[in-house]
Amino acid sequence: MTSSQQQAVLTIALLAAFADGAKDEREREEIRRIADSLAGESGSPQLSALYQDVLLKRVDLAKAAAALTDSAHKQLAYEMAVCVCDADGVASPAEQHFLRELRDALGLDAGEAAKVVSQADAVAAAPLAAGPTVAAASSMPDAEMDKYILNHAIANGAIELLPQSLATMAIIPLQMKLVYRIGQSYGFEMDKGHIKEFLATAGVGLTSQYVEQVGRKLLGGLLGSVAGGLGRGLGRVATGAAFSFATTYALGQLAKRYYAGGRQMNTALLQQTYQSLLGQAKQMQGQFSGQIQQKAQSLDVTQVMNMVKS
Repeated sequence: MTSSQQQAVLTIALLAAFADGAKDEREREEIRRIADSLAGESGSPQLSALYQDVLLKRVDLAKAAAALTDSAHKQLAYEMAVCVCDADGVASPAEQHFLRELRDALGLDAGEAAKVVSQADAVAAAPLAAGPTVAAASSMPDAEMDKYILNHAIANGAIELLPQSLATMAIIPLQMKLVYRIGQSYGFEMDKGHIKEFLATAGVGLTSQYVEQVGRKLLGGLLGSVAGGLGRGLGRVATGAAFSFATTYALGQLAKRYYAGGRQMNTALLQQTYQSLLGQAKQMQGQFSGQIQQKAQSLDVTQVMNMVKS
């Protein structure tokens, strides 16, 4: 994929991120930071300008779609847009309208496009826990909780090595399930709304996190289509895998401290603690790169979807 094609796909992803017009200032600022970060890592200043172009409506969806002539690239752009729209829940009516426009602009088959939407909606709508709500479990011992968090971080790092964009979308629901189960172990019952607010307060936007995941994966050459694409890329642990490992580990440890302390952290302390934990997790990632690669070799999209639903 050429740099201009990458830019077209990222433009479509950013257009999808703002399609509902309801992103709050925290999410907008986080997406701006991501655009700047990706531009710095890729050496392409044009990527940094994409954010402002999209926010100020200076880009045209039809033009971005026209830059993609390969069917696999068109499919990839549509999958990414669907997943961006569903990152913070099933697509809103405005997002659904945007996706129909994108489908038509890319010239995709309506039936195949509907399958992609259906798969993404199933992930976005997956419950936090399977079956009826159970009584809160007693708190796990610290060592057991730490192992539980580490295993989830390794799994999410491994998922990032799969080429499918739908697999990447599963990372956010799995992080939400992790937070839910940690809170439950300390006697708290929560819904998705509470967990989304907890993540947002800590500085982790759902849409922005997905945009960063797919952006790193795309620019790193590891993102392929559902049909096969660019392959698993298991020869190395990509930046995206390290990012997903670190964010999952830091969120798990943050949730452990937050709920063990009776949810007493204020916004500033939550954000400061998360950033500190994220820095520690980034330093740890190299120790577990072998386990991440090994886990990725045993995963496929079907297994990942079952993890989200279980």
